[in-house]
Amino acid sequence: MTQINATQTIDIGIGGMTCASCVARVEKALNKVPGVTSATVNLATESARIAVADPELTDARLRRVIRDAGYEPRSMETAEAEANNHSPWAGFAPVAWGLALSAPLVLPMLGGLWGQHWMLPAWLQFALATPVQFILGARFYKAGWHALKALTGNMDLLVSLGTTAGWLLSVWLWLTASGHHAPHLYFEGSAVVITLVLLGKWLEARAKRQTTEAIRALHALRPDKAHWMGEDGEVDVPVDEILSGDLIVVRPGERFPLDGELVEGQTQVDESMLTGEPLPVSKAVGAQLTGGSINGDGRVRMRVTAVGHETVLSRIIRLVEDAQAAKAPIQRLVDKVAEVFVPVVLLVALLTLAVWMFQGANFETALIHAVAVLVIACPCALGLATPVAIMAGTGVAAKHGILIKDAQALETAHRVQTVAFDKTGTLTVGQPRLTHQVAATGQDMAQALGWAASVQSGSEHPLARAVVVAAKAQGLGVSAPIDLTAVPGRGVQATVEGRTLLLGSLRWLQQEGMDEHLWASDVIALQAQGATLSALAERTAMGVQGLLLMAFGDEPKAGAAEALAALRARGLKLVMISGDNQAAAEAMARRLGLRPEDGEVLADVLPGDKAAKVQQLRSGGRIVAMVGDGVNDAPALAAADVGLAMGNGTDVAMHAAGITLMRGDVALVGAALDISARTVAKIRQNLFWAFAYNVAGIPLAALGYLNPVIAGGAMALSSVSVMGNALLLKRWKPRD
Repeated sequence: MTQINATQTIDIGIGGMTCASCVARVEKALNKVPGVTSATVNLATESARIAVADPELTDARLRRVIRDAGYEPRSMETAEAEANNHSPWAGFAPVAWGLALSAPLVLPMLGGLWGQHWMLPAWLQFALATPVQFILGARFYKAGWHALKALTGNMDLLVSLGTTAGWLLSVWLWLTASGHHAPHLYFEGSAVVITLVLLGKWLEARAKRQTTEAIRALHALRPDKAHWMGEDGEVDVPVDEILSGDLIVVRPGERFPLDGELVEGQTQVDESMLTGEPLPVSKAVGAQLTGGSINGDGRVRMRVTAVGHETVLSRIIRLVEDAQAAKAPIQRLVDKVAEVFVPVVLLVALLTLAVWMFQGANFETALIHAVAVLVIACPCALGLATPVAIMAGTGVAAKHGILIKDAQALETAHRVQTVAFDKTGTLTVGQPRLTHQVAATGQDMAQALGWAASVQSGSEHPLARAVVVAAKAQGLGVSAPIDLTAVPGRGVQATVEGRTLLLGSLRWLQQEGMDEHLWASDVIALQAQGATLSALAERTAMGVQGLLLMAFGDEPKAGAAEALAALRARGLKLVMISGDNQAAAEAMARRLGLRPEDGEVLADVLPGDKAAKVQQLRSGGRIVAMVGDGVNDAPALAAADVGLAMGNGTDVAMHAAGITLMRGDVALVGAALDISARTVAKIRQNLFWAFAYNVAGIPLAALGYLNPVIAGGAMALSSVSVMGNALLLKRWKPRD
């Protein structure tokens, strides 16, 4: 429980929710409680976040309300423990039992296709089907009963009604049959329906567990231990025991455990988890350090300035949690229709029974016709329509490098109107390269580059590596420098081939005596493009002479411009979000084919503001997709209607997004939107055929033209057609 101004926020885990109507029911019950200002229930995380203004309102009271609504309140620790179960087969046992018990019941039906009569004895069918019906299917009875009490209908109620009708009819025919012939029973239909629906529920639960991985990945960025400077020297203590103002030591290669200020030493810090930018940042005494970022090669001492919920990393975690909690659960078309479909089917079945008896038919005949209505209405195809299409669509997408782990993202992606892109690592390569070289008058550019590479040959700095790579690409020789001296935050001085060379920032070289007007026009032009500048100079008896100006920058990914053009051709609005200054961002945008003059560039955006920018893009009801790859993109990915993460990015971004582009290829964005459209089309077709069988079959069954055997066959045929239609998705390939 956390205090937010005068309002308390209480998080409670909830078990037993199966669909969007469950979410609405719990929210309605909680919002009725006096003192509750708002209640948001998240089906994915199976939890409720409740804002309470009354300090007298207890956690226990809210838990009782949830239980009275028909669901199981759980501690968040229990919910997290279940979510942390990484086994892909967790919870599969009921499905396995259902498959094992249903298989013998289905074999005789399959044998009949080849003229074989493998009918099991009625008692054995009863023994196999009854545990499936009442033990494995108990969850449907419970959820269906709560739906009835709330005067609503859902898939659970349909499953329990249809399968119970088939089971009761089978028992009736078995017990009333004469000894001269074996009656046709319907145990296999009921058992198979329950097993298939359980399989769909398991697949849904498996996907739900993945939604909490974003939070776990963010927490993993913070070390468990810190090297605390106490009275007895350096001591390893849990991070939770560190207080603001404490001194801690961070060794090379370690993550900074908390936010703080550098008080001793100097280092390079990889802050890409926050900024998304690949270049390490130089840190000297007085610099601010952020928890979760990675220390370079210096051993430093820092003073802690923020702990617990006040750290930058904790705020990012909160942003992701809030963005996930704010997402409305999927309003399943099937659940909406079921609210009308269930009472209609019940009414038709009762009318069928009454009309047939009124016309003089005996009770058994009237009952068979009434049960035929319930059997033909049994929602086997209805239950399969969505999950089978989703399974087929996600399967074929994975083969082409598109990992879809969120059904909501799959169903929403085809309606996207605006696509927002993070710049670094998403539209660009994410690695600095030597993009421009300008030699001083009278200097040989290749020779100067070779000297620069020699000076940098022993450094691991990304810009140094870029110089060495560029020199080797031109076949230039790189020798080891002599008397190498580093000038922190400025550059290096070394002797190469008898020359005293300086390599570093323009400001430093100018302070050392290099002509301030050298390369003036080039510097202005390159800085306008957002390039990082460095220069090579030689210390001579005449002073410091400039040799080579070098500009470093990122490059657009291969094919990115073409991929963006293809998205524009679909009628989509494109936006690039960058932390660069306006000039640099616009320069890169134009290289990518974007149009800054049309508002397609959002520059100077701080990491924590990306989610807010996405929310602005969503204003007016526009459907927005966000494409990113860094930890700083995670809140924005979660805030968008559809989050797409580049597979070459961080795990956090991948977990926060509903869709991961496994190759990091921008062209896969369009392919993901395409497979979404194809899959949703299949879902709609499947629902149409599922309902078509019911709409056509129910009147025929009520009029006596369909007996339960034919009704069961029609039900099976509807399932086959739905599955066959969904499997056509396997032919899908991304557009060239």
